[in-house]
Amino acid sequence: MTSNDRVVVIGSGLAGVRLARRLGELGTPVTLIGEEEHRPYNRVLLAEVLAGRYSPEVIALPAPAELTRARVTGVDRAARTVTCADGSVTGYGRLVLATGSNPVLPPLRGLFTADHELPEGVHAFRTMDDCLGLAKAVRPGVRAVVIGGGLLGVSAARALAERGAQVVLAQQSERLMERQLDPAASRLVGRHLTGLGVEVHTECRVRDVRCVAGAVRSVEMADGYALDADLVVLACGVHPRVGLAQAAGLDVRKGVVVDDELRTSDPYVHAIGDCVQHAGTVYGLAAPALEQADALAALLAGDTAARYTGTRSLTRLTLTGPGGPFGPLDLAAFGETEALPGDDVVQLTDATRGTYRKVVVRDDRLVGGVLVGELGTVGALARAWEGAEPLPSAGGPLLHLLTHDGGS
Repeated sequence: MTSNDRVVVIGSGLAGVRLARRLGELGTPVTLIGEEEHRPYNRVLLAEVLAGRYSPEVIALPAPAELTRARVTGVDRAARTVTCADGSVTGYGRLVLATGSNPVLPPLRGLFTADHELPEGVHAFRTMDDCLGLAKAVRPGVRAVVIGGGLLGVSAARALAERGAQVVLAQQSERLMERQLDPAASRLVGRHLTGLGVEVHTECRVRDVRCVAGAVRSVEMADGYALDADLVVLACGVHPRVGLAQAAGLDVRKGVVVDDELRTSDPYVHAIGDCVQHAGTVYGLAAPALEQADALAALLAGDTAARYTGTRSLTRLTLTGPGGPFGPLDLAAFGETEALPGDDVVQLTDATRGTYRKVVVRDDRLVGGVLVGELGTVGALARAWEGAEPLPSAGGPLLHLLTHDGGS
């Protein structure tokens, strides 16, 4: 076998592992290079490990046979080789960047030590090492401040509360999970977290991290109010990890730019997953990453008709814990959850049961929805949305989609 036959995949997250496994099944030679020392794992489930519900082994991914643990330091596109930190050089016929994303570290005073490290007690929440470090530090009664109220911050706050921490969630915008949820659904999530003992603050900007002897002691808000903290969790989002692509001279904007064949500006280099920008969109979600991996596997195995044309992804989250007012809280959101002028909205709310269902219809087409509580209808709604077909005559059929629990 020559290097011209081999596909080299950099990155052992969901996208990279899925691609390597698919290629292996299709008989295409593949080498997967991942820099984390842990067995590849499902990053989506890290909050379950932090909560103590799963062990790291439970969320491990079935790794392909040829997995190299190393950090890639450079790509030579002319020679078609990649160089690793240990000095090893690997040739490729096709290279795939599945480098993922890095956590956003906000510009807070005191966030870094003189050695440009995070102080003791301050944690990002992106990798298994981050998760295990947090799990080791958390204990009943510890004071934890989670900065960021998106999907990751809400998941981290819930997990820490389940471990007995005194949790404050600080969200800069006006509501929780604003990218996925409308105001009513956000309020239900906030109510659930409050029931678990989490203190939720929205429209609250953290300005400063205060440390003593290299360890965090408090965080200070923009209005001068200080919160005591033994732990600070940074859940401020992620950005595509594009350093290798930039150094190799590939076209990079918000992410590594790819076409419908998931090719970069170099026809021998492809990219998938969180690091990718396709048709102007950076997804940063699991479903698009897996779809991209499947499409690219088919292409590299010889299916010349295979293409990736984008993903209409649905966000699902389950918040568990006996302290919540309604027990576990399930939610799902897809498409546009906020109506524009002229849109039709159908909304059903049951305050007693803590359920909420809403769909947005535009020009007789379902363009988005959000469900909190019972998700029995989510399957039928998602299929109607993904199909983008005109709905049957308004009224009855749409109400049926919202209330019929056999659709999942």
